[in-house]
Amino acid sequence: MIFFLALLLAGGIIWLRNSLLSSGRSPAPLQRQTTGAKLASWAILMLLVVHLGWSQTSYDRPSPKTHPIETLMNEASVRFKSWTEQASSSKTLGECVEEYYRRYKRPPPPGFDAWYRFATAKSSIIIDDFDTLYDDLKPFWGITPAEIRLRTRQLYSDPFNEASEIIVRKGRAALGPNFLPTHRWMLDGILEMIKDFATYLPDMDLAFNLNDEPKVAVPFQALQKLGEASSGNHLNGDVRDRWSPDRAKTWQTPEDLPMTRLGEDYARTNSFSAGTFFCPPDSAAQRAYHWDSSALCTSCAVPHSSGVFLSNWSLAASPCHQPDLRNLHGFYLSPAAHKPSQHLLPIFSQSKPDGYADILYPSPWNYIDKVVYAPSEAHPDPPFSSKESTLFWRGATSEGVSRHGTWRGMVRQRLVHLASNPPPTSRSPTLPILLPDPSLQGKYAYQHLSTPLTTLNLSLDISIVNGIARAWDNDGAHQDREFSFVPPTDFQDHWRYRYLMDVDGAGFSGRFLPFLQSRSLPFRAGIFRTWWDSRLAAWRHFVPVDVRLHGLLSTLAYFMGAASPTGEVDGTLREHVEAGEEIAEAGRVWAGKVLRKEDMEIFMFRLLLEWGRLTDDNRDEIGFSV
Repeated sequence: MIFFLALLLAGGIIWLRNSLLSSGRSPAPLQRQTTGAKLASWAILMLLVVHLGWSQTSYDRPSPKTHPIETLMNEASVRFKSWTEQASSSKTLGECVEEYYRRYKRPPPPGFDAWYRFATAKSSIIIDDFDTLYDDLKPFWGITPAEIRLRTRQLYSDPFNEASEIIVRKGRAALGPNFLPTHRWMLDGILEMIKDFATYLPDMDLAFNLNDEPKVAVPFQALQKLGEASSGNHLNGDVRDRWSPDRAKTWQTPEDLPMTRLGEDYARTNSFSAGTFFCPPDSAAQRAYHWDSSALCTSCAVPHSSGVFLSNWSLAASPCHQPDLRNLHGFYLSPAAHKPSQHLLPIFSQSKPDGYADILYPSPWNYIDKVVYAPSEAHPDPPFSSKESTLFWRGATSEGVSRHGTWRGMVRQRLVHLASNPPPTSRSPTLPILLPDPSLQGKYAYQHLSTPLTTLNLSLDISIVNGIARAWDNDGAHQDREFSFVPPTDFQDHWRYRYLMDVDGAGFSGRFLPFLQSRSLPFRAGIFRTWWDSRLAAWRHFVPVDVRLHGLLSTLAYFMGAASPTGEVDGTLREHVEAGEEIAEAGRVWAGKVLRKEDMEIFMFRLLLEWGRLTDDNRDEIGFSV
């Protein structure tokens, strides 16, 4: 009872404090005032109960002698082993066709035998598991091929939609007339990726998203209906292993096709409502329309966390249980170019946050080596143990467009602020650090330190390059006062450091693949996911970090080692170089097997065969059988 009354009192204090803030008091750096109507006081109290309850049970309760990261690494190894076994169980074309039918309840598309020969000739380890590809395409079984073709033409017919087409005719792929010269590199990269298998593709048009941000935000109820419609389209009996004749005619654009703007412009405004259209009506994201950004929402992190450590990388991308993401990422806070549609659009995108219905394909940014891992004598990649024990990051403020102080919630700016070792304030409290507690006979316990980087002797080299980008109003000047800047660093200089921080930009990070290919250990914080996410295992191939960054220092302390805050020997956390090297090496080796350019081609080949069938008027009658 006393505990509950204490919570009520605390809730009242929060309510009063929010009232003062909304009346004009200025927020401290890196926090954003809640705008609009405040949450009802009872809602605040209930959220507080969840927040404080988890803080007590997860932060203050002593941990066993085994560090949580060791447990997470062991669990990741088991899951990864199981995944790889089912991802490539087929040894023959016949087995592959049988496994396809078992997974997807329909025969493969025409040309599947050509894909199988292509994949095996290029030594593909992944033969059976293309589940993420089919998850992206499944809703399109709920609309007709004619409607897919119409929406494709509408996408690239209006410049507002910022999409360009690639046209496949008679086994050759080429650029369509509607493309932006600034994005020619992207389309040329796609053509290069397709050219070796284009002869097996049917005539069709493909619409590619030119923006970093996704475009398709279908509401929950509409997705449910599309799923129900698609579930009934399972082919049975004999199928024809050939495309319908005269497909090119079905792709002809009517002369009277009007320009059609297919999305709503969310540029430079909060897009969280669009990003959560797909969430169930009873989800936290749909019910909590406003959030107190002055407090860390630990309850939002519970479903995907073990203490402060991220334990479920896939779930961590979902905003449905995380209403606080509204104010914790540039894409949600103030995207540079975001025009989502609530209709199912046939658009291919390089990355997307969870819930968007864009179709993922391998990014040409990586395929044509816009950023590449290329160590040299001048920039060697030494063994892991010989690298500098530092977490390194250089980047621009490109995550979103800052307006009205939104930069305070963006991951990149919060990362740089955290690395500056700021003293705690009422609106920027200390973060819990998991360390050995001498009074608990070697068990771990969370401790709150006023200056953790100095106290623990953690090394971070994290800076913004060249000044502030993408800032409106006075936000640029405010950030100039908050941050210091450094000149750009040669990308190949990254390999000096053991630990490389990777965060989203306006979309996915193009650096992550080179980081994986190196002997360094990538730390990854982000909400954007790509075609290869299902192929990698967090804690097996990279270190996952919650975008709240509240677990980053505890994670670093485990790998780097940490001095005892009290000076007692039993309170020192030894460094775990071997564990870091194990993850770094596993990621490097695995990336060299399943994230090659050949693997991008194999994925794209299979994707476009599937797309060919979806856009065929006789799709219920065509397929491949042995």
